[in-house]
Amino acid sequence: MGTVIVAAVILAAAGFAVYTLRKDKKNGKGCSGNCGSCKGCH
Repeated sequence: MGTVIVAAVILAAAGFAVYTLRKDKKNGKGCSGNCGSCKGCH
């Protein structure tokens, strides 16, 4: 039972991270992949 709860928490955290990355990219806040023009995304 504990394993299921831990797995659910991990999946929820991963889902939230993906949601946040997609939202930032949609709003133009994400890194373009061009590190030469990037100003501190890493």
